[in-house]
Amino acid sequence: MAEETVLPMMFLFLFFLMKRRAEYESANVERRNDAQRRLRLRQYFQQRQRKMILMVMARGGSRCNCRTRIWCKPRSSDWWERVVMKDFQPNDWLENFRMSKETFFHICNKLKPMVSRRNTHLRPALPLEKRVAVAFWRLATNVEYRTISHLFGIGRSTVCKCVREVCHAIVSLLKPLYLRMPSNQEFETIAQMFDRKWDFPQCVGAIDSCHIPIIAPPQYHKDYLNKKGWHSVVLQGVVDDTGNFWDVCTGFSGSSLDTKILRNSDLWRMATEGRLFPDCSKNILRTPMKYLLIGSSSHPLQEWLLKPYSETAKLSQHQLVFNYRLSQAHAVIDDAFGRLKARWQCLLKRNDCSLELIPTMITACCILHNICEKHNDGFNNDWLGVLGQEEFAQPNQIVLDRTVDRQAEEIRQVLSTYFMGLKES
Repeated sequence: MAEETVLPMMFLFLFFLMKRRAEYESANVERRNDAQRRLRLRQYFQQRQRKMILMVMARGGSRCNCRTRIWCKPRSSDWWERVVMKDFQPNDWLENFRMSKETFFHICNKLKPMVSRRNTHLRPALPLEKRVAVAFWRLATNVEYRTISHLFGIGRSTVCKCVREVCHAIVSLLKPLYLRMPSNQEFETIAQMFDRKWDFPQCVGAIDSCHIPIIAPPQYHKDYLNKKGWHSVVLQGVVDDTGNFWDVCTGFSGSSLDTKILRNSDLWRMATEGRLFPDCSKNILRTPMKYLLIGSSSHPLQEWLLKPYSETAKLSQHQLVFNYRLSQAHAVIDDAFGRLKARWQCLLKRNDCSLELIPTMITACCILHNICEKHNDGFNNDWLGVLGQEEFAQPNQIVLDRTVDRQAEEIRQVLSTYFMGLKES
């Protein structure tokens, strides 16, 4: 009985071993065939690549030792190399890049340490000027990446990368030069110009906020809904008498109140620490008055920040005159926001960039605004026409900050009397 049981078991075991060996040999054959197939494909593509390189070299069209990648889609950069760099007139540069050719190359030279790239063995690097031009075209028009891709003869991912890298480079390299706190002498000059233009003494800036449209973010999208019902990011800016920004704070959601943004900004921290302005006071009607900013009704009344009297109550003649003087001087920041959005229309239309990039992009636009203004680059008033066609009307700040500072209230009363005297004289 034992032998009768063992023999079938041995036959089954031998059958199992023979089957496993056949499967193993079959797998080895398949692996060898696959390796040979990959080798043939590699040799084929290498031969094809060598033929393409020889054809390019025979035509004399190669400018570098880069190997042509056969999987790259051929694109034409004829428009950039022939039309823009050779045939563009000064008005063309202003209309398309929102600045003069001299200013454009000045910015390129400043951004070179962070934006310039080297050629590789796989492909030549995109020229510095072309990378900057791609970003400026996006900022000036807010057109789709695909449109810019076809225009400049590059890929859509390259367009996105250029915009991101150029914006970060502008903020890192140019903000300390063009968007900074004024010096003591500059503060004095700004105060003199506010006094000369609008008869508002000791004023060194106007502060206000502006909503920038965005695509609804995937997370916490309700936080970015403003009072008008569209998604936005808030830009808080401070400008001098010429409309140049010397402080910006951006990135807060559209539902944020002006007073919340101000109290969480570096401007508020420096003011509360007494480091915002130099100690330079002037007697107005025998009352010492330091440098100050002028804001809107939604801002808190502070010794360094004045706002108009609330129109919910009946105002005296003195208070009406004060509100008129303040509104005249405060209009400079409204004009600055208008020129900023008219020049860089990515701030005017709904921005589809990532939420992480948008604050950097807004700050970069403010810096470029200052550069163009300080370099006296032309501004086409026809650009302002797009403001009348603005799809997203700015929301009005309904909640008023009723914080009262006694010393600030005294300063406001002194200025009301001072303005009344100017009107009578």
